[in-house]
Amino acid sequence: MKIGEKDLRQVRLDHNGTTLFLMKEKVVYHQNTRTFFISDVHFGKAAHFRKSGIPIPEPIHKVDLETLSLLFDEFSPISVYFLGDLFHSDWNGQWDILMDFLETYPAINFHLVQGNHDILPPSFYKNCPIAIHKQPVFLENLILSHEPLEDFSEGYLNLCGHIHPGIRLRGMGRQSLRLSCFYLENNQLILPAFGSFTGLALIKPGKEAKVYGITSEKVIPLLS
Repeated sequence: MKIGEKDLRQVRLDHNGTTLFLMKEKVVYHQNTRTFFISDVHFGKAAHFRKSGIPIPEPIHKVDLETLSLLFDEFSPISVYFLGDLFHSDWNGQWDILMDFLETYPAINFHLVQGNHDILPPSFYKNCPIAIHKQPVFLENLILSHEPLEDFSEGYLNLCGHIHPGIRLRGMGRQSLRLSCFYLENNQLILPAFGSFTGLALIKPGKEAKVYGITSEKVIPLLS
């Protein structure tokens, strides 16, 4: 599916000859190659909290799978790149649920650029429907990584996550609102955390930064 120019669910970003769409679902879509970029799903995190005696309901992850399913069904992507922290640390039963879900989309090429929470033994990845990348991936003029890269060649755009960026908006009086956001600065686009159970790290934008806040309805250019 192609995104229409008047589709307000996302913002078009043109950068060094590459067009990306920043979507309200907290993903990036590259229309020319029908590729999604998604960071910090942290699937299975709720189960880890329950092991520690904290009663986090499992449906919090079900919502994330439903969102992915809607995106995959609507856009029929060829490839999906998870930019790290797909699964939250040690194994629990939610891994099997996630793998079963991904296997229902055999036409999609799934990739994982490993993050600091992707610590499962290699045996878990051997027969799963995901290609595993331990190093940053070069895709046209994009560099895909989990953590923001400090040094990379000019002309590239680094797509990354890890930070879980958020922005605080202040209104009149003492009103304030925290939003997830896409954060663009110095040829680096930091994606918001996709997972519903992840939290935010409030950022202080640099002078050259572009910030795109995310609501349930649309993406809003705040600094651009």
